[in-house]
Amino acid sequence: MKEVLYGFLLAVQFLTRLPVPIECPWSLKTSRWAIRFYPLIGMLLGAILLGVGVLFAPYVPTELLALVLISLWVWLSGGLHLDGLMDVADAVGSNAPLKKKWEIMKDPHVGSFGVIALFFLLVWKVVFIYLLLDAFSTDHLFAFIVVLGLARFAGVALLVFLPAAKKQGLAWHWKQNIGSVDVICGLIPIAVVMFFVPEYLVIFPIFLLSVVIYGGWVVRTFKGVNGDLIGTAIEGGELWALMLVWIYISFVTG
Repeated sequence: MKEVLYGFLLAVQFLTRLPVPIECPWSLKTSRWAIRFYPLIGMLLGAILLGVGVLFAPYVPTELLALVLISLWVWLSGGLHLDGLMDVADAVGSNAPLKKKWEIMKDPHVGSFGVIALFFLLVWKVVFIYLLLDAFSTDHLFAFIVVLGLARFAGVALLVFLPAAKKQGLAWHWKQNIGSVDVICGLIPIAVVMFFVPEYLVIFPIFLLSVVIYGGWVVRTFKGVNGDLIGTAIEGGELWALMLVWIYISFVTG
């Protein structure tokens, strides 16, 4: 039971800026449980965004609230995955051979492609948050829970099913101790939410297909996955899931 609790707290520690008051041991069991909790941690972050949105919506202009929510979104995650997104954007934008791409991804400096990718990702997120708030008030801010959970589930699935690009780094070490069972465990909290709110179930197969397509691109382009590519999947997955929710609410149920 301790391993489960430590795994949960490790996931909180690794994926968020939320304070963890105790020291959590890193072991094969606790790290495996941490991976299983990734989607749940995303859903908890989504619940925080939901709470802030509902609390301030009556008092704050829609445009300002959208900026508040995206700022909180970035702060809660510590910009961890945004860093990976920028590294991958610089590598892909370089059109360099594979070896050079890896060197660019390791470079701590951010290039122009990384800045452009960051800018457009955040702008598009703000736009979709604003559209949800403007058209539906806070009625569909529950989507934050689904969106952040699905994105981190995508990261877990890619980590498990794709080969590691190199035999080093955190992603490779984690892969030595995880399997399909962990993907199923990560899916459970999402399945529970969708059981009680089935309107979001329709976006799941489309989202899953996009994860498969991204995984194929990763293997073709980089021959395997690493932490930056997982981070990119999470950031891109959040935006894509947010877009799918808006499309569904606007054109199917709306």
